[in-house]
Order: sequence, then C-alpha cells, then structure tokens
Amino acid sequence: GRDTVIAALLGAEEFGYATAALIVSGCIMLRKCHLGTCSVGIATQDQELRQRFTGQPEYLVSYFTFVAKEMREIMAELGFRTVNEMVGRADLLDAREAVDHWKAKGVDLSRLLYRQQPRSPDEATCCNEEQDHGLDRALDHQLIKLAQPALNGKQRVEIKLPICNSDRTVGAMLSGQVAQRYGEEGLPPETIKIHFTGSAGQSFGAFLAKGIDVHLEGDTNDYLGKGMTGGRMVICASPEAGFVPEENILVGNVVLYGATGGQAFIRGLAGERFCVRNSGVHAVVEGVGDHGCEYMTGGVVVVLGRTGRNFGAGMSGGIAFVNDEDGDFEIRFNPGLADLEPVTDPDDVAILRRMIEEHLKLTGSSSARRILSSWEEALPRFTKIMPRDYRRVLEEKQRARAKGETELQATHHG
Repeated sequence: GRDTVIAALLGAEEFGYATAALIVSGCIMLRKCHLGTCSVGIATQDQELRQRFTGQPEYLVSYFTFVAKEMREIMAELGFRTVNEMVGRADLLDAREAVDHWKAKGVDLSRLLYRQQPRSPDEATCCNEEQDHGLDRALDHQLIKLAQPALNGKQRVEIKLPICNSDRTVGAMLSGQVAQRYGEEGLPPETIKIHFTGSAGQSFGAFLAKGIDVHLEGDTNDYLGKGMTGGRMVICASPEAGFVPEENILVGNVVLYGATGGQAFIRGLAGERFCVRNSGVHAVVEGVGDHGCEYMTGGVVVVLGRTGRNFGAGMSGGIAFVNDEDGDFEIRFNPGLADLEPVTDPDDVAILRRMIEEHLKLTGSSSARRILSSWEEALPRFTKIMPRDYRRVLEEKQRARAKGETELQATHHG
C-alpha cells in the first residue's frame, strides 16, 4: 500500500502487482519458470506438478484488500479521499531521511520530486480526458471497405495500397471482421489478397485471420504478425532498395509473437526474439538476432542463415531448422530444453525442402535458390532443433496409435 501511494504521488495512475500476486498464490521464487518444472505447480503444464498448486482466489482477494486498507490509512493521514487527488502531488513526499543517509550523499532528487504548479485550482493532475488514438483514421477502415465482397460473400478480392510507419496494427480490424462473420474457420486461402508498398508500422499483420494473404514490398517495425491465427505474410525489400535483402534487417524485433497459425516468408534478416512464443505458424527467414524461437511451443521455423545467441531458450514444442553454414551454431544454442539433431528423417527433409521451395517461389530469395540448386551438399549443413518434451509427446502418440488409443489418451499418458 505504501509503495502504491508513493507511486501515485510521483504521478502514476496505474499500478502493477505481478510478483506479489504470484507470491500470494504460492510462488517461492525458484526462478525456473522457463523450464516448466515449477515445484509449486504455478509455471508448469506437468499434470503431476500442477497438483501441488495450493493457491486460492480468496488469497488474492485478501491480499489486495489489505493493500487497499493500508492505502486508505496513509491517505487519511495525508488528507485525501480518492486516489486521483494524490496523483502528481510530489510535494508531499519527504525525501530528507533518504537523502541525508551517507549512502545517498550527493543525490539530487529535485527533478524527480518537482511539481508543476496548476494554472488554476480546477486543473486536474490526473488523466480526465480520453486520448484520441486516431482509430477513425486507421488504414483498416479502407481495407474493410474494399474487402466487402470477400467479407459478405467469400468472393476473391485483390487490394493494392501504399503504407507508412504511422499505420500500426494494420490487418487487425480486418481480421476482426473475418472472425466476427466466420469464426475460427475464417475464409478460404487467399480470399483477400493485399499488396502493400512502403514501411509498415508496429504490429503489421497482427492477429491475421485465415484467408488473408498479405504481401509487403518494403520493411516493417517490431511485432510483425503478432498473434496471427492464419493467412500468409510475405515480406520482400523493394527492388529499388539498393541493398542485398539477405544481408540486411527487414523486419523488427519480436516477430510472430504468440502466433497460433498461418505462414510467413521473410526475404531478409529479423531482429531479436524471432517467433517468441510461436505456437503454430510456419515461417522462413534469412537470419535472426538473439533469442530466436524463445519459449516456442509449436509450428515450424526455418532459418536460412546465421542466428544470434541463446537460440531455443525455453523452447518446449515445435521444430526449427537452422542452416549452420559456419559450423558454430552449437555455441549460440540454448540446450536447456531442446537437442540438436541432423536432418535425416524423410519427413523432416520433405518439410524443410517444401518450405524453402515455397520461400523461393514467393520471395525470389537468392539464399533459397542457392540451397536448392545444391540440395545434396546443403542438406547436411542444416541442424534440427528438437524440444525434448515435444519428442516425448510425439513418441507417446505413436505408441498410442499402435495400441489403438486416441491422441488425447496419449497426451495424458505423456
């Protein structure tokens, strides 16, 4: 409660209690959430470990009730009736005891504790006006209008438009219209084909629905394809770009975050945390930065070039193929939950080749063309990243099929 009051006096209007709420629920700070082996059953999908969870909703209710009670006691001492009255009242913070301490000698808090004097007694120090996010001017309104034949009658439409980096989350509202009409099933493949040229803003193609095919000639910011559930995204540099796409970053950080389905083909390098928490999308990219496929739980990722460090950290599902041309991928791989394997299984070889061929067809990638033109020599350079838990589940399913059991029974056994 005291921390919340101090934050409000400094100007905060929203407050987060994430770690405290976890502690109340039984967390003992083992700091191994990413391993799925939480001993108190919070951060795990292991059925046996989950039985150890002892948290109750009432515990959280009690905790936040006490936080509010402590806040009310402090607010009463300060003479406030509401939290809004406290916001920005840094003049009521007494920092002398901290500043006078020998450890803080010389610390100047004057700028942190400065309070802008209101121009009138009625001027608010907290937010009392709705912010204009410009949603009425979003590019998606134009997309929805042009896509009406597809939305209403599943007729194929093709749209060509320019885009700039102030156009954010493009495709999300259109995908919402598809979901509203057709649910998870979406539209047939390539019902809505959209061609953009330019530099797309953040979260381009977020929550992309099935049936929407997006081709961008240009580049994008962070969070490309965030939460996409279907459809296809193709990103290529402009022919007039003046640089080699395979050697330059074309998309930002955290690409395909939390994606559950669909395809993505990127003729260029990606930033950090490529496909973090990906749980279903199939993607091909020329190269990625640090923490690639972090916390990935499903899908297939093909990297045709170099990766950054810590690849596959927390990766519990899905498969990745990396072209280890320099033979040093092992030192950049995180072995915590996955293993490295040669690509020898016929099914793996077929999947890998098919995805590279599709990448070449859609993007014209010179890397893909070089690999396919000397396939027998290139294939041994690819390394398969296989999560141990995922392998165990697949093996259980295979054994279950041999016994005539269902996949649900096999998953339960696993």
